Amino acid sequence: MLDVSAVEAMLKAAFPDGTITVRDLTGTSDHFEASVVSARFEGISRVERHRMVYASLGNAMSGPIHALALKTLTPSEA
Repeated sequence: MLDVSAVEAMLKAAFPDGTITVRDLTGTSDHFEASVVSARFEGISRVERHRMVYASLGNAMSGPIHALALKTLTPSEA
């Protein structure tokens, strides 16, 4: 299982310019909500933004993370 700080660290490594918040939705360390605000999302569709986040979490998406609700925004959208 992953805790909030581990998920946050993976996202911060992938989006060092970003503002990232992560919440454990159920208290079971497998259902999370994440908000990622990054300039890297400029000109990129929502689907591609989500793919970028999933890629940054790697194998955790097919193991310890059962569900992930995402908000992916550019700084101007935030």
